Amino acid sequence: MTHHTDKLIHSFQQRTEAILQKAIREWQMLPTDNMSTAPAPGQWSLAQCLEHLNFYGQHYLPAIDSAIRTAKQQGSQPDKMFRPGLLGAYFTELMLPQQDGRLKKKMASPKNARPSVAPDPTKMLAEFIEQQERLLQLLEAARAVNLNKIRVPTSLSPLIRLKLGDTFGFLIAHLERHVLQAERSLLHTSRLELI
Repeated sequence: MTHHTDKLIHSFQQRTEAILQKAIREWQMLPTDNMSTAPAPGQWSLAQCLEHLNFYGQHYLPAIDSAIRTAKQQGSQPDKMFRPGLLGAYFTELMLPQQDGRLKKKMASPKNARPSVAPDPTKMLAEFIEQQERLLQLLEAARAVNLNKIRVPTSLSPLIRLKLGDTFGFLIAHLERHVLQAERSLLHTSRLELI
């Protein structure tokens, strides 16, 4: 499915802004205990979800920044339409939560992306907010380059590279997936407090 580039970037910006506002307006107001409490053994707390997302941000944000800078130096020009690649579309669809918030497929995180037992919730949240602000800056910078031609190495392997547009799509879908997980964790924690 082909997308109008400007509309696609605008959609990505809106989705990222919604995540950022949730973190600022809701999560920053929470007691650290609520952020650190896992709903059940083997499930992640809000702080653990954030540590997991920050891990991916630490890879993808610098990689995207580098790809955009290089493309600008090489005279990249924006394309009016974006056509997702097969692999990029597959990865994004795999991550994207359904309309009702359910996940299409549960997946185990790679070992290196699994959170620690008790990450510092204040530190994790501060980094997460900073990363969302950076992502918004990169989305704006991406308006000046070709989302179809720029390739970004994935966290799986530097040999697997996705189109820039697909990288944004996958990264934001992954954020949304784990924001829902964090929300479910908080809901469970608040129920426990009522008992």
